[in-house]
Amino acid sequence: MLKAFLNAFRVPDLRNKILFTLLIVAVYRFGSHVPVPVVDISELQRQLNQQGQTGFLSLINLFSGGALGRMAVFGLGIMPYITSSIIMQLLTVVIPKLQQWQDQGEAGTKKINQWTRYVTVVLALLQSTGLVFLFHNQSQSGVDVFLGGTFTPPNIALVILTFTAGTAMVMWLGELITQRGVGNGMSILIFTSVISRLPSEGHAILLQGGTPKFVVIMLIGVAIILAVVFMEQGQRRIPVQYAKRVVGRRMTSGGSTYLPLKVNQAGVIPIIFATSVLYFPTLLASVIHAGWFQRFVTNNVNNQKSLVYMAMLTLLIVFFSYFYTAIQFDPVRTADQIRKQGGFIPGIRPGPPTSNYLNYVLVRITLPGSLFLAAIALVPSIVLAYWAFNQFPFGGTSVLITVGVALETMKQIESQLMMRHYEGFLK
Repeated sequence: MLKAFLNAFRVPDLRNKILFTLLIVAVYRFGSHVPVPVVDISELQRQLNQQGQTGFLSLINLFSGGALGRMAVFGLGIMPYITSSIIMQLLTVVIPKLQQWQDQGEAGTKKINQWTRYVTVVLALLQSTGLVFLFHNQSQSGVDVFLGGTFTPPNIALVILTFTAGTAMVMWLGELITQRGVGNGMSILIFTSVISRLPSEGHAILLQGGTPKFVVIMLIGVAIILAVVFMEQGQRRIPVQYAKRVVGRRMTSGGSTYLPLKVNQAGVIPIIFATSVLYFPTLLASVIHAGWFQRFVTNNVNNQKSLVYMAMLTLLIVFFSYFYTAIQFDPVRTADQIRKQGGFIPGIRPGPPTSNYLNYVLVRITLPGSLFLAAIALVPSIVLAYWAFNQFPFGGTSVLITVGVALETMKQIESQLMMRHYEGFLK
């Protein structure tokens, strides 16, 4: 692997892409440490520490690499863009116009990407406004992240516009990496944000639990990474046979290939959806002042050690795994494309029987994939239930993102090396 890494730097254009990617990452990390004015950072960190790893704010803080905890210019990170992309994917199934754009190929993809940017800016405005007033409303409990006398309309507008502009710049930096660097830009920035927090969280665990517990958690982390790599590479290969046919004046040769169906087809999206949904009861508890409801939310929904929390998280992850997989992969459309290209699955008739077979296989392989996601997401809750740690560095979201992005980036570098007859990272 070291030899392949050196070979990547021996190719001039690939070396320039890697160095450009590292430069953009450095700019992104610099913006994650530049704080916005009129904010008390220490009070903000107290609020995030009280919330732990259960709330939606902690998810934003994870994807921003801790920038939200520093109230930095890139405080929202890439989270608005992720939400916008998910919304556009969901709307593509509902709105026929978006479906037409998707079928147009590259031209349609550009239109969808442009609207994704617009939605990202709108979400950044709404999200930054909500965060500003959410942090200020905590002053009723004696905590206010704004310095005394600074919560004025001009300062509010300054913080909101700074957050929104930071999100737009993060989106631009990600697109620069995609166009001129190595790998998917948004994924690289998320990867950078996630791994930037691992050293500090590991050091905190070492201080809290001592060397024995630290070693055990490191071993657990290695086991989780191996399991994630195994599941991310796992797929069901459905054989597809193509017959010879005449296209224009040429005779295309038939052949056999396969249709890969990943066990974890939805990726990390179900965990993000489930975490977001579990945050809704917390928002309702701040509005509904019924004692029994607030006690239920505090003791169960906001408590990672609660069995109710674990059960709810598991059910939501399984549900969203099937939901997102059904949106992302359409068996009817795939079967129709195979039929139009003159292909068929051996032993299965083209048309509806093929789509039924694909749906049957997809339903069966999604179940172990969703249960695996739930198990990975529950590891922090189980560890925190036995050991009194404030944070766990190897959460399901963190590991899935880091491993997935690392594997995808290595594959892209490997493909470029193989085109130049070099040995790649993955054999």
